[in-house]
Amino acid sequence: MYLLLVFIPMMCSMITLLFGRNIGIQGATKLTTISISSVALISLYLGITQSQPVHINLLTWFTNDTLNVNWGLQFDSITYVMLVVVTAISALVHLYSTEYMGTDPHLPRFMSYLSLFTFFMLILVTADNIVQLFIGWEGVGTCSYLLINYWYTRIQANKSAIKAMVVNRVGDMALSLAMFCLIYMFNSIEFSTIFANIATVNNTIIILGLEINLISVTGILIFIGAVGKSAQLTLHTWLPDAMEGPTPVSALIHAATMVTAGVYLIIRCSPLYEHSNISLTLITIVGALTAFFAATVGLLQNDIKRVIAYSTCSQLGYMVFAAGLSSFSVSLFHLFNHAFFKALLFLSAGSVIHALADEQDFRKIGGLISKVPLTYSLVLIGSLSLAGFPYLTGFYSKDIILELAYGTYTIPSTFAYWLGTISAFCTAYYSMRLIYFTFLSAPLTSKEQFNNAGESGIAMTIPLIILGFASIFIGFVCKDYFVGLGSQAFNQSIFISPQNNAVYEAEFLPAWIKNIPVVFSLIGAALGVYLLSAQGSVLYNWKISPLGNAIYKFLNSKWYFDVIYNKFIVKPALNIGHDITYKIIDRGVLEYFGPNGLYSLVVKLSQMVSTTQIGQIYNYTFTMIIGLSVLLLPTIIN
Repeated sequence: MYLLLVFIPMMCSMITLLFGRNIGIQGATKLTTISISSVALISLYLGITQSQPVHINLLTWFTNDTLNVNWGLQFDSITYVMLVVVTAISALVHLYSTEYMGTDPHLPRFMSYLSLFTFFMLILVTADNIVQLFIGWEGVGTCSYLLINYWYTRIQANKSAIKAMVVNRVGDMALSLAMFCLIYMFNSIEFSTIFANIATVNNTIIILGLEINLISVTGILIFIGAVGKSAQLTLHTWLPDAMEGPTPVSALIHAATMVTAGVYLIIRCSPLYEHSNISLTLITIVGALTAFFAATVGLLQNDIKRVIAYSTCSQLGYMVFAAGLSSFSVSLFHLFNHAFFKALLFLSAGSVIHALADEQDFRKIGGLISKVPLTYSLVLIGSLSLAGFPYLTGFYSKDIILELAYGTYTIPSTFAYWLGTISAFCTAYYSMRLIYFTFLSAPLTSKEQFNNAGESGIAMTIPLIILGFASIFIGFVCKDYFVGLGSQAFNQSIFISPQNNAVYEAEFLPAWIKNIPVVFSLIGAALGVYLLSAQGSVLYNWKISPLGNAIYKFLNSKWYFDVIYNKFIVKPALNIGHDITYKIIDRGVLEYFGPNGLYSLVVKLSQMVSTTQIGQIYNYTFTMIIGLSVLLLPTIIN
C-alpha cells in the first residue's frame, strides 16, 4: 500500500504523457483523476489508522567509501499530515481541471504534469534522507516551471517560469551546501542517523582562527533553501509572477503544496534547529518580516490572483516564524489549515475568471453576487478563514501562533507578535477589498460578459464545496490532534527543547491578550467596508496627500524589491555577460582559436600534412628516414 501511494501518480503521469493521443482527453482526465483520488483515500486511511512510524528500505542507490545512499521511505506523523494535504488538494484540483481546462486541446499534457508534480511532492515528503528529498525538491521545481509555462506561446508565462526557476536556484544551491555539511559532520545523509547523533557530534571547525559552529551554518543554509521554495522575503519575487500559469496550478502548487515544502523541511529538521538558537532567531525575524511585507503589498493589488498570492506569501511567513519559535507542530497545523482555505480561494477565483472570459482585474468586474451567489459564499468563507475570523479554520492555527509569539517573552518573538498582528489587520482589509470589488460593487464589466456570467459546472463546484466545509470545520476538528495539551501525535517526529517550549505559557495568557489579533482583524474588515462604501473619496484624499502618495508608491512598487534586483543584480549581470563573456571571451579568445584564427592555421597545416598521405609505402619509408635523421642529427654532430 505504501509503495502504491507513492508510485501510482508517476505511473498515470507517464501513461498520460506517452499515450495521451491514444487514450484521448476523456481517458487522460479519468485516469489521472481516479488515480489521484485513490491515492488521496489511501493517505486519509493511513493518516487516521496509523500511529507508529514505518520505514521501508527499497534499495541501495550508491556507496562511496563509508557513505551509503539508499532509496527509502519513512512514514511518521509529519509525513501522514503532508500526504493528506498533498493528495487531497491534488485530487480536488484534478477534478476541477477537467472542467476548467476542458476546452484546452492539450489537456492530457496538463493532467500529466499535475500527476507528475504530485509524484515528486510525495517523494519529497516520504524521503528518509536529504538526497532523496532533494530529488523531490528539484522535481517539484521542474514541474512548477512546466506548469507556469504551460501556455508556452505567452511571453509573460515564459518570463515568469524562468524567473521562478532562476530565483529558486539560489535556495537550491544553499541546500546543496547544507548536504555537504551534513556529510562532513555525520558521514550520513539519513535523517534518523543525523538526528540521533546531533547532540554528540563534533560540530566546530576553525577557519582563519575563527571557531565556526557547523550545525548553525547547516541550519542557516537549509533555511535559505526554504526561503527560496517557500517564497520568504528576499527570494519571494517569483511567487506573484507565477500566477501567469492556469488557476488550478496556482491552487495546487503555489498555495497548498509546493510552497509549503520549505516549511516542511524546517519542521522535519527540528532536532537540528533546536541545537542552533541563532538559526531559530533568524527564522523568526525573516518569517515575521515576510508576513508583514506581503500583507502590506497585498493592500494595493488589483489582480484577483495576485492578491491571493501575496496572502499566501504572508501566511507562509506565519508558518516560518512559528517554526522559529520552536512551535513546529503549530507551524504544521497552520500549514494544514492554510492548504484548504487557500485552495478554496484560488479555485473560487478561477470560477470567477471562468465566468467572465478570463478577466482577472477586479476593478473591471463588480456586481457578481447576483450571478454567482454560491461562489460569493465560498469566497467569503475562505476570506474570513484567511483573516482569522473566530471559529473558522484559519482562526485556530493563526491565533495560536500569535499567542505563542507573545508567550515566548523574547525580543524576536515580541517583534514577530506585533508584525503578525498588524499583518492580520492588513489581511482582513485586503480580503474585504477583494470581496467588495468582485461581488458587491456596481457591475463594471461589459453588459454581454455580465449577462453571460454564471455558476460553474458540477466538476468545478464539488471541489469548492468540499474545500468550503474544510475551511469551516477542519481547524476545530483537528486542533487537539496538532496542538492540544497532552497530545502525543508528534512526539516521535518533532523534537523541542524543554527551554523552548512555550505552549503552556501561551495556553494561560489573559483573554484580552488572546483577543488582540481578532480585534485587529475585525477593525481591518470594518475599515475596509467603511472606506470602500465611501466611494473612494477618503482613499483618494489620502492618496494625493504627500505622505499618502509616498506610502502608496512604496507599497505599489512592492517595497522596490524588483527595482533593486533589476538595477543592482540583473543589469550588472547582463553587462558582465555582454562586455566580458561575449566581447572578450566569445569574440576575443574563442575567435582567436575560431575559424579565422589559430583554428584556421591548424586546419591548413593538417591539410598540408594530409597531402603526404598518398598510399605509397616507399614515400612513407622516405619520410620516416628523414624524420629519424633529423632526430639523430644532434647526436651525429656531437
